[in-house]
Amino acid sequence: MRSEAAVPVLLYHAVRDDPPPWIAPFTVTPAQFGRHLDRVSASGRVPIGLDRFTEALHGGRDLPRESVLITFDDGYADFARYALPQLVERDLPVTLYVTTDALWPTPNPVLPPAAMLTWRELRQIADAPGLTIGAHGCTHRELDTLPLESMHREIACSRQRLEAELERSVTSFAYPFGYNDAAVRAAVRHAGFRTAMAVRDAHSSREDDPWRISRLMVRADTGLDRLDAWLAGAGPRVAPFRDGLPTLGWRAWRRIRARRRGRPDPWHEHSDPVAGRAG
Repeated sequence: MRSEAAVPVLLYHAVRDDPPPWIAPFTVTPAQFGRHLDRVSASGRVPIGLDRFTEALHGGRDLPRESVLITFDDGYADFARYALPQLVERDLPVTLYVTTDALWPTPNPVLPPAAMLTWRELRQIADAPGLTIGAHGCTHRELDTLPLESMHREIACSRQRLEAELERSVTSFAYPFGYNDAAVRAAVRHAGFRTAMAVRDAHSSREDDPWRISRLMVRADTGLDRLDAWLAGAGPRVAPFRDGLPTLGWRAWRRIRARRRGRPDPWHEHSDPVAGRAG
């Protein structure tokens, strides 16, 4: 069923031919990515940047009738080599959310082994046409399981580091794994962010919560038929909507696990049936 209100916000992670096994399910090849972008360009949708979407979510001017956004999480090195050039070539805006303590050089890697952007590379691409850079936490932890002080530090410090390195304002955040709750969202607002990206595997809309924007996660097995359906506004539901019982139960279980372990792990296997997983 087609929804005219649907705004697909596409979430990518890595673009390469030979990903490490742990990120492979969330990786597309450069050729596959190019085909996806061609489908976006041919869909009739209007690619918009994050600033335009933020303005609409906060009551500003209307969006084009059919909009689409492209986002990336984490900050892998292949974004600069394989993803950004294809986006610039097609004049497609993109937002990159960076896990600050994962960028090289780092004394304490916070993600499993993978080639990450360096701070020098991030500064070099920061002025690329159509690119917006946002924060993705410091250590990619599940914010809704952390003590309040640690949670606030993860959010605020990632923004401060990016602004210091890039010498520009950073006003958007993406929740690691997509995980958030009311307290996390309040902390993001308090830290000065104007928008925040969740996952939820759903379409966003002009009426979506600016601090819990729904995204559609692109995986290695996301075929062109599924992408075409998303771009047509079909398939997944349209935000805003409340968290369902599976998401609430999964959050409670993760909190119990975090208390038993003493601290949450920054990366582990996920089986959330509704939201999160990679992010």
